[in-house]
Amino acid sequence: MGTRSHITATKAALALGIFLTPPGNLSFTSPAMGQPIALAKKQSDALNTYHSALSHFKSVLGERRRQINSNQRLPNLPGQALYLARINIMSAYKDLTDALPSRIGRPNKFGIPPAYFDADNEPLVDEYRKLFDILEAPPVNAQDSATPFKDVVDLGIAIARAKGLDATNAEAAGRISLGLFFAETNGHQNIGNARSNKYKGSLQTGPSEGQNGRRKWEAIKKLITAFDPQLSARDDKEEARVGDLDHRLNHWTAVRDALMNAHADLFPQIPVIVKTLASPIDQMKLFELIQIVPTPTRSALKSASLVDYRVSDPTIMRYLRNNSIFAFGQADRARTSATFREILDGMWLFNKSFERALSKFEEIKAR
Repeated sequence: MGTRSHITATKAALALGIFLTPPGNLSFTSPAMGQPIALAKKQSDALNTYHSALSHFKSVLGERRRQINSNQRLPNLPGQALYLARINIMSAYKDLTDALPSRIGRPNKFGIPPAYFDADNEPLVDEYRKLFDILEAPPVNAQDSATPFKDVVDLGIAIARAKGLDATNAEAAGRISLGLFFAETNGHQNIGNARSNKYKGSLQTGPSEGQNGRRKWEAIKKLITAFDPQLSARDDKEEARVGDLDHRLNHWTAVRDALMNAHADLFPQIPVIVKTLASPIDQMKLFELIQIVPTPTRSALKSASLVDYRVSDPTIMRYLRNNSIFAFGQADRARTSATFREILDGMWLFNKSFERALSKFEEIKAR
């Protein structure tokens, strides 16, 4: 936005504060004027903060694009500044719409609640995504799969069957696994991580997590071979192919080891989870929380009521905010606790990824 629209909007904010003044209290010296004047200042401050955040977001996007186009050396964790700038603009906009509800605009193509995002900024987020696609491109020695989505589903189903699930619930495990792939990497294979030097691959695992998953896989491999020799043969082929390379750089082994490390032990609970959370997207969200806050999620599953289980540990709340849950605006960030129902509802930024996963799963199932 230019200077002209900034001034106009500021005047509108101040005018709204005056319109909120009760009739008969028009004197600026009256104590009754205190609340409307304070409200107008709050609106003006929120507007200024939003414009500052918007300007900074544009600046960071432009700087990173210039660095890439001119082949300049990038800073360590080149995506971190981009990510924080995006968080800040959404937070500032939510504070603005809280102060000035009239600023809530039209729906946007990302499915973000309009109170958190101005649809006029869609091109900026498109550029943000393009930059991350460049910054997180797989290394040249990464080993792709021709069937990346089917691989995730097949592995999820096979692991679930090895854990004793029937066909219907094993299929749910495959669907959930595909949701994790989209949530972690937007459906891209073998990607790096522009915000971390530790995590990489198709399900964004660290070295120790990948190694732990590999050991767990080896423990159930014979069982899987007995009921699905074709999948076992594919696994042997991928193991030979990856050799001594980091297993996180082969799509098949990365997904396999990540599922075994974090999620396979919870697959036996899928029948209960599906009964408790009827929405497939809620089921995906719950397993994504195993990635983000594993300990309280496991505790919630053991509790008498999953959705009513309350988290209040400040560290856990910080982890949630760091993963775009309760992260935008002062009201959200001020939360000191939340039930799992509130956490699941607060994961709206994941919805588009999980919807894409559901669509892709139905395509695979149809074939």
